[in-house]
Amino acid sequence: MMMKPMLAACAATLSLGAALPVQAQEASPLTFNVSLTSDYRYRGISQSRFKPALQGGLDYAHASGFYLGVWGSTIKWIKDIPGGDADVEVDLYGGFKTQVAEGLTLDLGLLSYVYPSNKLSPTSANTTELYAALSYGPVTAKYSHAVTDTFGNPDSKNSGYLDLAASFDVGDGWMLAPHVGHQKIKGPVGKDASYTDYSLSLSKDFSGLVPSITLVGTNADKNFYVPGANANSSKFLGKSGVVVALKYNF
Repeated sequence: MMMKPMLAACAATLSLGAALPVQAQEASPLTFNVSLTSDYRYRGISQSRFKPALQGGLDYAHASGFYLGVWGSTIKWIKDIPGGDADVEVDLYGGFKTQVAEGLTLDLGLLSYVYPSNKLSPTSANTTELYAALSYGPVTAKYSHAVTDTFGNPDSKNSGYLDLAASFDVGDGWMLAPHVGHQKIKGPVGKDASYTDYSLSLSKDFSGLVPSITLVGTNADKNFYVPGANANSSKFLGKSGVVVALKYNF
C-alpha cells in the first residue's frame, strides 16, 4: 500500500521519535562495579590478612561473545613477605563466550594477575592463566591453567585450579551459591601449597546494590598459608570464616 508524501513524512517522523527512546534503553556493552568486603578471599585464602578490601572493575561485552575486563583490589599478602611491595592486585582478562548446545555455554579466556612493583624474588607474584568453563543451567565447571609460575611459588608453572560452582534462586530473588575448588601447585612447594577450598554464599540484587554473606573455608596447610615475617602474625589465612560484602553494579 502506498501513502501520500505528507502522510509518509509524518509516519517516518513518528517512527523515528518512537525509536529513539528504545535505542536509549538498550543495554550498554560497558558495565562497572565497586565493592567493599570485610575480607578479600581468593580460592579460599585471605589476600588482605582478614582486613577489609576495596574493589572495583570494568567489563566490556560484545554481542558476538567476545569480552574484555579489568578488576582491582587492595591486598596485604605481598607486603607481608620480606622484600615484597604491592598494595593492589590488578586483573586483566579477555575471552569468548558462546552457546555450544541447547542450554550449554562455553567460556574460553586468559587472565593475568598483576601486582605492580611486587619485587618478589626470585619468582614474581605476577601470574597468567588460561581458563575454560562449561555452564549448564545454574551449574558451572571451570579449569584454570597457569602458563607462568603461580603467585610467587618457584617452578610452579602448569599449576591448575579446578572448581565447580552453582547459583540457585531460593525465593524472592535471594541467590544461594555453593562452590568447591581444588588448587594444585606444581614444583618444590606443591605438596604444602596444594589444597581444596569451599564456600556457600547468599546474596540479593536490589536494583544494582548487592549485599552478600559467604561462609568460606579450606583444608590448606596451616604452616604454609600464614602471613610473612613482615606481618608479625601466624594466623592461618585459609581458616573457616564469614565474609560480608556490599557491591554496586552500574
